[in-house]
Amino acid sequence: MADTKKAKILIVEDETFLRELYEELLADEGYEVLTAVDGADALEKSENDSFDLTLLDIMLPKKDGFSVMQELEESGKLQNLGKVVMLTNLGQDALVKRGFDMGAVGYLIKSAYTPDQILSEVAKFVS
Repeated sequence: MADTKKAKILIVEDETFLRELYEELLADEGYEVLTAVDGADALEKSENDSFDLTLLDIMLPKKDGFSVMQELEESGKLQNLGKVVMLTNLGQDALVKRGFDMGAVGYLIKSAYTPDQILSEVAKFVS
């Protein structure tokens, strides 16, 4: 494989099972993966580190995904998240639109994707 450097991905997901599942799937594909358990943790991780892609849950403890994006935007560090793909079980158009308005490039409805589909979506976003 010619690809010598796989993308660095931040997974921000409060549900342990999903966070660990995504982490394992992506790490097995050769991605460098960091995880955050809530919005505050995500802010801390992205303050001094940058990612190619961030899978950002919208509904999180401490700070929701929108607050994370807003605070990073205000501090001039939103680009540290790389491409932002919102993770949600909410298909509400208003929330999705808000995410896109804030700079997200996509969204995944967690309950609608199999692990293989998640991998193929991530591959599309990082390519």
